[in-house]
Amino acid sequence: MAPTKHPSSIIIFGAKGDLTRRKLMPALYNLFLSNYLPDKYQIICVDYLSVIEQEYKNDLLAGINEFSRTGKPEKETWNKFSANIKYLQGDFLKAETFFELKGLIAPFEGEKKKGIRMFYFAVAPRFIEIIADALYKQVLCNQDNLHRMVIEKPFGTDLQTAQKLNRFLRKRFSEKQLYRIDHYLGKETVQNIMAFRFANHIFEPLWSREYIDHVQISVAEQVSIGKRGGYYDASGALKDMIQNHLLQLLCVTAMECPRTYSEETIRSSKAQVLKDIRPFTPAAINTNIVRAQYTAGKMAEFPQVAYRKEENVSSLSTTETFVAAKLFIDNKRWKDVPFFIRTGKCMPKQSSVIVIQFKSSPYKIFKSDIEANRLVISIQPEQEISLLFESKVPGLAMKFRNTEMDFTYKDSFIEPVPEAYEALLLDVLEGDATLFMRADQVEQAWKVVMPILNAWKKNPKKQLHLYKAGTWGPTTAKKLLQNHAKDWHELPHKESVAK
Repeated sequence: MAPTKHPSSIIIFGAKGDLTRRKLMPALYNLFLSNYLPDKYQIICVDYLSVIEQEYKNDLLAGINEFSRTGKPEKETWNKFSANIKYLQGDFLKAETFFELKGLIAPFEGEKKKGIRMFYFAVAPRFIEIIADALYKQVLCNQDNLHRMVIEKPFGTDLQTAQKLNRFLRKRFSEKQLYRIDHYLGKETVQNIMAFRFANHIFEPLWSREYIDHVQISVAEQVSIGKRGGYYDASGALKDMIQNHLLQLLCVTAMECPRTYSEETIRSSKAQVLKDIRPFTPAAINTNIVRAQYTAGKMAEFPQVAYRKEENVSSLSTTETFVAAKLFIDNKRWKDVPFFIRTGKCMPKQSSVIVIQFKSSPYKIFKSDIEANRLVISIQPEQEISLLFESKVPGLAMKFRNTEMDFTYKDSFIEPVPEAYEALLLDVLEGDATLFMRADQVEQAWKVVMPILNAWKKNPKKQLHLYKAGTWGPTTAKKLLQNHAKDWHELPHKESVAK
């Protein structure tokens, strides 16, 4: 992908926040290093805090030193990049802030006004409508083909608020200008799933109910909620992870092949998966959903307090930090194939994996136990794809061993793997919305989880399980897998595949 030739203004609202320091600025710097930023660009960092611009740049440099995949910048390179950074102190609630912003953009673009404008909302959800309305009134984001807004999750707190926010934005901007971001879709391994399925005919014919027993999608987080208690206690794992990240991974895994490789056909294929998910009835919620909350335990030999003892969390909180679910996609390809999804905080290992469990071999000619084939796609941290299959152990007897065939990025490519935000920010600059969620996708994802949220709201204490911090969640989560697997699968290791 060639860098855009248009001069580009990248405006970050919430520039003093953690997202900007840890993710956005390292990503922009790495795009600069790889010559993906245009020759003429400026990064305008907007926040209400008063700070000396050079001190702000020093803090950004410290963030890049700590979080960039390319390591510490050389002084000359950093100076060249940071010369294009400006800090604008301003209150999002005041029109003067946007007058000043216009004053920085207009002379940069010149009379032709053909510059790209990327407005990144790295702010709390309550500021989205305020900032968007100001951009509209000040005519700062009015060209469909050049001006774009990037909006972080959460996009709404339920179906009603998501629909309201979509209506608000669509009255002022075109859908083409709206980039609802989910950083999971920018991860290289997630993007590779489409290539793996649709560029390799050996796998795609097997990708159906005829050959697949079940699918597991698991995103385990080793961290606790930390200092996010104020946000998290009003959200929980279902809203924070399932409604967006895991359902998007489900879409990539289960989608039909789009007619063409274009943003709208790809997004339509993903949206159709969400529409085909079997609605959760009260009975299904009772039997196919497990929610839980972590109690005191140990994380890497260090004590971890219970969720209800965390900062800004109610001592009577029923907010879930773990969710496991069994769901079905009612279409021709996947009818009656269970999809098991799971996410949790304070788990033993940081891990995001998609497991395709194939059916057992129909040939029963061997006396030995034969394990079914399994394909494991590791999104993080390993970034690899492993196929487990049976092979004969060398010797005179017909004995079998589960053998692992690996594809890893580090062993297969010399090219560096870009961070998710690098890919996504570049796509916004290029006007490619393939990896971003359309309005109907967001609303359909909320429709999937709303019956669950409503049931929990009605009976907040019902079936709320507990699990110790540092464990893989409540034992009841394993029962969801009954008749399909004994446990949730993780990335295989050589010592674990030998019989």
